[in-house]
Amino acid sequence: MTLPPNVYDAEPIPETARVEIERLLSSGDLFRYTASEDAPVTLLETEFAEMMGVRYALAVSSCSAALFLSLRALDLPRGARVLIPAFTFAAVPSSIVHADCVPVLCECGDNYRIDLEDFHAKLPGVDAVLISHMRGHTSDMDAIMAACEMAGVPVIEDAAHSLGTLWNGRKIGTIGRIGCFSFQSYKLVNSGEGGILITDDADLVARAIIMSGAYEHMWKKHKARRGENSNDLVEALERWQNRLPLYNLRLSNMSAAIARAQLPEVARRVRDGRRNHDLVASLIEGSPWMTVPAKLEAEKRAPDSLQFNLVGLSDDETRAFQDAAAARGVKVQVFGMSTDNARAFWNWQFLGDLPDLPKTKAMLMRACDTRLPARLTPDQCETVAAALIAAAEDVMGEVMVYGT
Repeated sequence: MTLPPNVYDAEPIPETARVEIERLLSSGDLFRYTASEDAPVTLLETEFAEMMGVRYALAVSSCSAALFLSLRALDLPRGARVLIPAFTFAAVPSSIVHADCVPVLCECGDNYRIDLEDFHAKLPGVDAVLISHMRGHTSDMDAIMAACEMAGVPVIEDAAHSLGTLWNGRKIGTIGRIGCFSFQSYKLVNSGEGGILITDDADLVARAIIMSGAYEHMWKKHKARRGENSNDLVEALERWQNRLPLYNLRLSNMSAAIARAQLPEVARRVRDGRRNHDLVASLIEGSPWMTVPAKLEAEKRAPDSLQFNLVGLSDDETRAFQDAAAARGVKVQVFGMSTDNARAFWNWQFLGDLPDLPKTKAMLMRACDTRLPARLTPDQCETVAAALIAAAEDVMGEVMVYGT
């Protein structure tokens, strides 16, 4: 049996980062505000904003911090209701609770995206919408934005998994008022920990900058992207000086240097990740026991992992499939079957009374997740697909024998 590849290691950090890290270690300038100008964090923000085609970016300690600051920057009232998809990571409702707001969970279908009927039913009475493009699967942003604009409700995009994804040619993260991205180890850009938010709104980013921990006049070291007139940003920052709490959610220069060196790699990683995903998806679709939901027509994904649904398997058979895949060297987690999984909404007990969401629960009980990094070769991807198909046959073939 050909052994599957190691899918857990991240790509090597580019050599350009090593040179900058050595410089930082020699100087000891790890704090983003030490340099008089052009600290690695500031350069990362400028270059990320240019890559995304927006005016402003703010790098912070995590995507969760970016979501929290986005909610606070919107100046929502305490107890504001924030609509989110029920299929997301626990950090999303946690960031809402942290911002003194109340998560409102919306059903998701078996294609992992927001159920629009439930979305439209729950939109009246909410103060903001936070769309998680969970695992890179984009919900219908045309329908969502049209409904939110009509209702006068701001939209935050949680694009932690979606750097490089396009919707009708627009970059995910630039469609709502604010977009938030992750630099955590398993994301397209990896600095171990870290995140970044983007926006074209000077007042929003000014509030976020100060609350991120720009004490005294450290906000003067923030800027719009190159070539942009920064007067409106300076005016907004001066307006909010001393009027907001400081949460100290800054990114360090070391993390920024690591992330910044990977920005030139984004296009290649998007291309190879899409190739790998589509290859494995096409192969496992040949199995009667697995299916990969189709992307939406307007969506051009940048996947960093593979999700698929099991078809016709019982709970016991689903657990057996996880075990069989692991025995063949491919770790698969079924979101709803993995103990204490942070993506299963019934484990968010910190929210108190949880709603009954039968569509989302049914999906999570058969939705599978496996790592499929861009660094894999097509041959390695074929090995992963073969292991998944064989694991399903191990379980369902045995069941069929017993049934004869």
